[in-house]
Order: sequence, then structure tokens, then C-alpha cells
Amino acid sequence: MRSISAVPQMVRNAGRLQQVVAVLAKYGLAPWLSRVPLNWVQKQLETVSGRAISKLSGPERVREAVTEIGTTFIKLAQILSTRPDVVGLELAEELSHLQSQTPPDDFAAVRELVVAELGRPLEEVYTRFDEKPLASASIGQVHRAMLRDGSDVVVKVQHSGIEQKIRNDLEIAQELARLAETYSTELALYQPIATVRELQKTLLAELDFCQELRNLQAFADHFKSDAMVRFPRPYPEFSTSRILTMEYLQGVHVSRQSDISAAGHDPQKIACKGAQVFLDMVFRDGFFHADPHPGNLLLLNDGAIGVIDCGMVGRIDDQLREQIEDMMVAGADSDVEGFVDTLVSLADLPNGFDRPALNRDAAEFFDQYAMLSLADVDVSEVLAEAVSAIREHQIRLPARVSMLIKMIAVLEGTAEQISPEFRLIEVLRPYRKKVLARRMSVSRLRRKITTAMRRWQHLMDIVPGDVADILERVKQGSFDVHLEHRRLDVIVNRLVLGILCAALFIGASVLWSSNVPPRIGEYSIPGSLGCAVAVYYSIRLLRAIKASGDL
Repeated sequence: MRSISAVPQMVRNAGRLQQVVAVLAKYGLAPWLSRVPLNWVQKQLETVSGRAISKLSGPERVREAVTEIGTTFIKLAQILSTRPDVVGLELAEELSHLQSQTPPDDFAAVRELVVAELGRPLEEVYTRFDEKPLASASIGQVHRAMLRDGSDVVVKVQHSGIEQKIRNDLEIAQELARLAETYSTELALYQPIATVRELQKTLLAELDFCQELRNLQAFADHFKSDAMVRFPRPYPEFSTSRILTMEYLQGVHVSRQSDISAAGHDPQKIACKGAQVFLDMVFRDGFFHADPHPGNLLLLNDGAIGVIDCGMVGRIDDQLREQIEDMMVAGADSDVEGFVDTLVSLADLPNGFDRPALNRDAAEFFDQYAMLSLADVDVSEVLAEAVSAIREHQIRLPARVSMLIKMIAVLEGTAEQISPEFRLIEVLRPYRKKVLARRMSVSRLRRKITTAMRRWQHLMDIVPGDVADILERVKQGSFDVHLEHRRLDVIVNRLVLGILCAALFIGASVLWSSNVPPRIGEYSIPGSLGCAVAVYYSIRLLRAIKASGDL
């Protein structure tokens, strides 16, 4: 058995690993660690804030433990809060409240990094650069500044040494995921190794500020015709992978309803406009801001909505968008079969997946909301119950879909903070009509035909060569067929039982028709018993096939 001390060489900070595992053990979050040889045990029974661990709920323990472990794991947990299908709704909600208040670097370190990245003195780029940061988060801190041309900007500066620290912590997270998948049967069902890889990809992308710069440019291009939506203008010439210079947007956070009303704006209209912006991102552009909480939305002085902090985004390709639209249409029409068919086609299904049980749960789910009016439908509640049901069936949604579900839930909560009368379902309703219109459009039909022709052309190009290769292998006697079977034992058992039933019935029928003794009256006892046994097992076989849903 591999000991936890036998860590791969890539994990350079053994002390950090011990700290992480000690905190997990202290909070009782990893019972599977008891099956791994440990050299330390629980020593403290209180959180860093002085709360008794024994009085905390499970999700609260996770949040407190992650907070105590620090920067990288806080960021990972924040990303994991977008995966309620993996961690469950309650824990996802608790993790969404995590705040990373990382102490800011001193200004000397900030100056040194900016000068090194831009290759020129600070004063040659900025006429003013505030030493005190506006905010400091897990990856970087933000300073107000002014360019030589008088532009009012903010400069996002990466913390010194944070990249190497995050990479080391990610290696530790990978090792813990491997141990969890090895020693915990329950956690193994949710593929912790694959989950950590997804989180790693997202977090490393956030380390590259050039990615956020490209996101800002893409959003600005998508909404260039809408003057009521603004994204900070980035300055590529004064930005690198570790610093990002962008426009400073002046406004108030949308959660301040009193300030919105005092400025003469209608909170309901602001809420509807904000929701429409994010839904356009999804259904029109396939590229959306993944974190629409109130702190990232501003009401600007001219009445426009400003969207900031565009580091975390989601992407939806045409195929996934059509699948999501199929589910929307099926849900609106209470089409259970259509909804489940689409869900099964896009999700990762567990071994032994029970399709009939999912159909029953989906039917009950639709029946629950069938009699409600639109005004009574809470989209966040509907999505939460749907995700809970999906998790019960151990179905794993694509990360992009989970991120989209989380975004919509946060969006509805933010809009309701702006205007309590807001109902997201009312804003969603026009998009169903747009979806149906797009499905019937000539451009979509032309695109489908073009794609089909291109695939057929590709097939015609490769088939002659593949057929020639197969024939050549057959001639040389080197042609092999490799078969992979699933549930073949069940299939073979049913096939054998079916053959035996048929043979028994035929043989018994011959005995009956030949009136083979012993007899009762005119009936052959062997023939009658043989027919009865054959019919009995045939009925059982049919029932077993029907119960599996594969009749």
C-alpha cells in the first residue's frame, strides 16, 4: 500500500502537503485518510476564528478548512462551487460564499513587477499610480492609475510568487485526488482526478491575464451595437500575462437599490436589462461571463450597465447550444422523453445507469411544475431540484453546463437584489420563441446541409483507402477484429435461457402430441409438465427484459 509520505517528486513542498492533510483530518473531512498511513493526528479542535468544529455542519467545515488552507484551495473551491452536480447543492452554495482576502504585496514589490513586465520605468507609462490597492484577491491586487494621455485606468497586478505557489498546490491537489479515488469508494464515483484536472485548467487560465484581456475584447465586440452595456477597455500595450491595464468604470454596484432609485433609474428595468445581457451572451454569442454577482455589475453614471472581472468565462459551441435549447423546448412542452434523451446525450453516465428510473423522476419533476403559472416559477429553485435529481443518479454534467446553471442561478439572485419583483422566467420566455425561429431558419438549414456534405465528402475521400487497406490485410492474413463487450454475461444468460425454453417447449409439445404415458385421461403428464415449465420460465424471461427497459 502506498503511503501518503511517498509523494511523487513533482510535489516539491512536502511541508505544505502535510499542512493541507492535517487541516482535512482536523476538520474530519476525509475519513478515507484513516486508511492511509499518517504521521500526524488532529491537534486542534477549533477553527482559526475560534468556533468549535464539532458544532459546524458538513458544508461549514469544508468552507472553514479551505479558508484555513489558503489561497489556491480557496480559488479551487470557488470554481468547484459551479459544480453542484459533483459536490451537491448545499456545499456548492456554501463554497460560493468564500472570500479570498489575501494580504496585498507591498508597493515596492508591485513597482518591481510592473517595471519588469513593461520593460520601462513606472513613470514613463503612468502619471499617477496609487500605492494603496483598491482590492486584493487570491491571484492579484488592483491599483488605480492614470496613463500619460489622461485615461483613468486600473492596473491588475499578479501577486509575487503566486504562480509557483499555485502550481505546487495543484500538484498536491492532484495527489490528494488520486488518494481519494484509491481509498474512498464514495468519492471515486465522482471521479476526483478528472474533477481536479478540470479545476486546474480553469485556474491556470486565470493566472494568464492575457486571457482576461482577450475576454474583454470579445465581450466588447459582441455588444458594440449596444450603448447601454459597457466592458472595461483593455490596453494591450500596457498589459502582459502578469499585469492588466484596463479602463476604470465609474459607477455604483447594482445591489444598492436606493442609489439606483435616487439616480432616477427604474430598478426593474435595470434588472431586466442586466438579465438580458447575460442571456444574450448564452443564446446569441455562446460566450458568457460566469460570475454575475452584484460586485461585478455597476450602474454607470450615464445609466449603462458596466460588467467587470471577466477572468472566468464559459463557452458554448453550436452543438452544445442546440442541446441546451432542445432541453429548454422539451421542458416548456413537458416532453419527458425528449428532455431525458438530450440529457443522456450530453452527460457522462455511470455504470449501471437506470434509464427507466430517470424517466420516472423526470415525469414527477415536470408534473410538479405543470400547474404553476409563470409568475410562480423560481428558475433557481427549478435548476436546483433538477441538479439534485441528476446527482442522485450519479450523472456527471459537462463542466460548461454546470457553469451555465450556476451562472443563471447567480444571475437571478442578483437581479432580485436589484428589484424584488423581478422574475427571470419572464425574461427567458422570448428566448424560446427565438430558439424556435432559429431552428426553422434558412441559414441554419443551409449550415446543416453544408456540414453534412462536408462530412460525406470526407467519408468518400477516406473510404476507398480504408477498404483497400482492409482487403490487403485480409489477403495477408493479418486482419483482426477486436470486440469490446459490455454486460455480455447478462445477454448470454438470457440467450441461453431463451434457447432452453424454446427447446423444452418443442420437446414437451412432441410428447404431448404423441400422447406419451403416463397419462391422465387423454393428456400426457411429461408433455404437460414440460409445457408448463417452459411457459413459466418464458414469462420470467420476458418480465426481466421488460424491467430493464430494453424490450
